[in-house]
Amino acid sequence: MPEAYGAPEAHGAPVPPGGRRRGVGSLAALGGIVGYLVCVELTSGIVQGYYEPLLSDIARHLGIHDADVNWFEASQLLLSAIAVPVLAKLGDVVGYRRVLLWTTAVTALGAWGVALAPSFWTYLVAWTLMGTYTVWLPLEIALIHHRARRRPDARGLTRKASGVIVAALQAGVIFGALVAGQLGDGLGGDRIWMTLSVPALAVTAVFFVVLRKVPESPDVAGGRVDAGGAVLLSAALLAVGVGLLGLRLDGPDAWWVWLLVAVGLALLWPFARYELRQDDPLVDLRVVARPSLWPVLVTSGLFGVSVLGAQGPLSTFARTDPDAYGYGLGASAFTVSLLIGGYVVASLAGALTFARVSERTTPRLALVGATVLVALGYLLFLPFHDATGQVLANMVVAGLGSGALVAALPAAAAAAAPRERTAVATGLTNTTRTLGGSFASAVFALALASGATTTLDGDVGTAGSLRGYMVVWAVCGVTGLVAAALLLVVPRLAFADTAATAAAAGTTDRRTDRPEDHA
Repeated sequence: MPEAYGAPEAHGAPVPPGGRRRGVGSLAALGGIVGYLVCVELTSGIVQGYYEPLLSDIARHLGIHDADVNWFEASQLLLSAIAVPVLAKLGDVVGYRRVLLWTTAVTALGAWGVALAPSFWTYLVAWTLMGTYTVWLPLEIALIHHRARRRPDARGLTRKASGVIVAALQAGVIFGALVAGQLGDGLGGDRIWMTLSVPALAVTAVFFVVLRKVPESPDVAGGRVDAGGAVLLSAALLAVGVGLLGLRLDGPDAWWVWLLVAVGLALLWPFARYELRQDDPLVDLRVVARPSLWPVLVTSGLFGVSVLGAQGPLSTFARTDPDAYGYGLGASAFTVSLLIGGYVVASLAGALTFARVSERTTPRLALVGATVLVALGYLLFLPFHDATGQVLANMVVAGLGSGALVAALPAAAAAAAPRERTAVATGLTNTTRTLGGSFASAVFALALASGATTTLDGDVGTAGSLRGYMVVWAVCGVTGLVAAALLLVVPRLAFADTAATAAAAGTTDRRTDRPEDHA
């Protein structure tokens, strides 16, 4: 197969007379793998978008408060934060396709558990297991980067392929949200399990796609998984995560909550010292400390506040009845699915256009612009949240930036990392994002539960407070602005393919075009 990895033209070798060289950045150079990974991310999108319009229905089905919906996200994000670094490193060691297959099986098990769970706690366990899907995108981008790495345009090709599979993810979110909205209105009540079976069927199908169609990494790095580092990091993340969950249970006055968080943060010190002594660490902190990588990881954490922590509150705000509480949209599940669809269409556009914007400017500048869009979108909620059109417009602005960041951050991490650390670097963007989402989810749950939650008639209500929603939107906006400022620390030509490419784009800067920027 001439387009496959290993063919001469894929390595940038001369094409024989009469042959045809594909254009720089053509996804055909990667063979058919992008198409199969599109199927995987389409399913990932279904999983991510399907449940959002149904959160209020699920809360009523389980007999819980709207604010308790955040428990699902918090527990899933905690598992993701712990599992993704280990699974990503395992991908570098044994192969990305193999780990992708394993995690698809676990996600399918969790999805079927969600569909059939009879109680809050069984639902919580099943939902948590589904969190293993969060390693799919880092593994896929690592696989793409490895197959493209010998091409002179490897970084641009990785960005373009990342944009395509993230666009598929967003399309899956749209499809999932629309289908959930339709089925949620028609199959509610005792038949909600039928509605919740749809994503389980999708994940089961994609398991066989990975099993039969996705090829393994062309050159597995080998090595071992740093068990000591995995234990220390898992203990630190578990302590912090449980502390944040406890923050919801007993509030900020509980001393044990802060003790657990302090213990978790303190464990990062022996973890760092241990990792620096290892020849093959779980997390190479020297690589993380590169000026082209650490701002990307911090940005990913700040981005997690909005992209993961704010989605539940947006759904429950839209479902809140303004006639009863004086705020909210009083939207049906189908209307919420349309709002989510608008957000995701904008995210899809942001994912597809990021590579082109990066070519015309620089990848760093495109990242800064994306974070500013996220910040602007959420800050607009503060004055404009009384009508469906206002909420949709705000979500579209934030969605443009969010889609670009979902595609760009793992690709940027892959470009900044050594070959044998590709999956770990891309996985760290996911880990920091889930940590940011976990923290935000805990804080937002407290914010929504605070203040008056009575109806206009004086009855006790189950909706979150308006003051809490204001806190959510303000925090998301401010973290976006902070991320934009941090990205200015990244060298100007970081993540560009070559100095020649940068010069051709009119972006050469002798002060910052250093070898390490293109390593």
